[in-house]
Amino acid sequence: MAPTFSDVVCRITFPYGKIRGGKDIGGHGHSTRYFGSWDHAAIERDFSNNDMSSLTLHQDILFESARKSKVTRRESQLIREMQSSDPEVG
Repeated sequence: MAPTFSDVVCRITFPYGKIRGGKDIGGHGHSTRYFGSWDHAAIERDFSNNDMSSLTLHQDILFESARKSKVTRRESQLIREMQSSDPEVG
């Protein structure tokens, strides 16, 4: 049986090293299909069609809780700590 997670905060690392922090609190807990909800225009600027034909992302689960309010609070803290909202970082 596959492992299951409650709601989570995760870090997505792109091939060029930039990171994005986010939470997955939908449905029945974390989905292995969740890789953030990033700005599609920024992705199109950062990657060519050739780059997108074979793209590897890395996901780290940084925090897990069954309480959505705790996940939301921790997401804000981790985004500040990682500085992922800084365009040089994320």
